[in-house]
Amino acid sequence: MVQGHDLVVIGASEGGIAAVSALVAELPADLAAAVFVVVHLRAGFKSSFPEILASRGKLPARHAIHGEAIVPGRIYVAPPDTHLMLRPGYVQVLRGPKENGFRPSVDALFRTASIAYGSRVVGVVLTGNLDCGTAGLLSIKARGGVALVQDPKEAAVPDMPQSAIAHVAVDEVASLTALPDLIRRFVSEPAAAIPSALSPEIPKLEGEKLGLPADIVCPVCQGKLTEVTLGGFRSFRCHVGHSFSLESVAAEQAEEVERALWASVRALEESATLAGQLAKSTIGDTKLRFLEKQETQSDQAAVIRRLLLTGEMLTPLDAASIAPRSDPRS
Repeated sequence: MVQGHDLVVIGASEGGIAAVSALVAELPADLAAAVFVVVHLRAGFKSSFPEILASRGKLPARHAIHGEAIVPGRIYVAPPDTHLMLRPGYVQVLRGPKENGFRPSVDALFRTASIAYGSRVVGVVLTGNLDCGTAGLLSIKARGGVALVQDPKEAAVPDMPQSAIAHVAVDEVASLTALPDLIRRFVSEPAAAIPSALSPEIPKLEGEKLGLPADIVCPVCQGKLTEVTLGGFRSFRCHVGHSFSLESVAAEQAEEVERALWASVRALEESATLAGQLAKSTIGDTKLRFLEKQETQSDQAAVIRRLLLTGEMLTPLDAASIAPRSDPRS
């Protein structure tokens, strides 16, 4: 028996609640497929997203429950701060390592759907920042599945659709109003045969095999990163399971640098305060050296604080002012 496209996976980020709501509102009540949705939401966010989807459309929707069976004609929504992943016949809802800085991750849903169901999967990338979903679509297409992408020109944030189009041989790029008809069409059509052999890069992209050693470490756990490139798309993964595109690892590193700089401001200001207190309890040259240290470290903290608050480039004078000075005890 030839199986159809009976699993539809949808991923979005910023602007995604409105986009997904508009899309599922036009899906028929007798859709012969289960629908799975990941929209990036911050941790601790109490989500009523399933209720919104159920009220807008004809299909029942709810947050996915770990271990529940997959039933056609239902919408399963990833709960906040947990990955929604598919296994043969059931779903998993787990707090695994973040991917592209997100949990839930679009890539985690797409990848596991492809591994479990092969060419039966229809992947849909909608509006969102950066490029989560591209790696997952590469997995779906590698096993003969279908890739649909929202037209970037109408997306609230075009980054995710643009990245998918740039790196994946997508089947259709369409407006939100056209996507429901495309989904209905592909669900009614038989799935293609699963390719007899996958690109050797796919298991590396999916974390089943190691890629090449990267020159950077994981910005989350400082673990060793490996790298793989497929379709011009570069992906990084550490042994823990944190994964990143090139853009998302750059964004995470920027956050790491900012955290380190604010920690430097705190340490310098605390050290300046301590030096001032020590100056009050000493005399002579030692007192002068502690006062100099207080002034120097206060100036250094002010330079870094200004850099963080304004984003201005350091002048040569600024750079000189934060250069290490000798300890007053030396």
